Amino acid sequence: MNTLQVGDQAPLFTLPDQNSKPVSLADYVGKKQVLVYFYPKAMTPGCTVQAQNLRDIKSELEVLNTVVFGISPDESKRLDKFCQRDELNFTLLSDVDHKVADEFGVWGLKKFMGREYDGIHRLSFLVGLDGKISHVFNKFKTKNHHEVVLEVLNSAK
Repeated sequence: MNTLQVGDQAPLFTLPDQNSKPVSLADYVGKKQVLVYFYPKAMTPGCTVQAQNLRDIKSELEVLNTVVFGISPDESKRLDKFCQRDELNFTLLSDVDHKVADEFGVWGLKKFMGREYDGIHRLSFLVGLDGKISHVFNKFKTKNHHEVVLEVLNSAK
């Protein structure tokens, strides 16, 4: 895994959202900061807590000119169910072939209960107005991810 670092250019990806409509990072460069957060699987306990907390701070993120893209290897149909079930108010993107996860360097070997497999590592990236990575979030728990994000955004004001 070769994870992107602060100062690196963010890959200008286009992925289908929860409604199967294409969303491009390029459409936001120069207009808004984008929190790109990678999570392993929609509707699992940790991913649900993380998503609900981001949902609940949407107004604070808007004031800070920041939008959220949650990326997982789930199909758009599953992402739509996740959005509906948890009343998510931000964009979820489907990276089934994990191409974007590979570009960000978050796809790699994982271990769980003695088993090894390839999957998404839970990391988040703040993409600045210039299209470059301005912060890498790699030290958080699913339950406090939103607080860590707000702390970084507020300290940059």
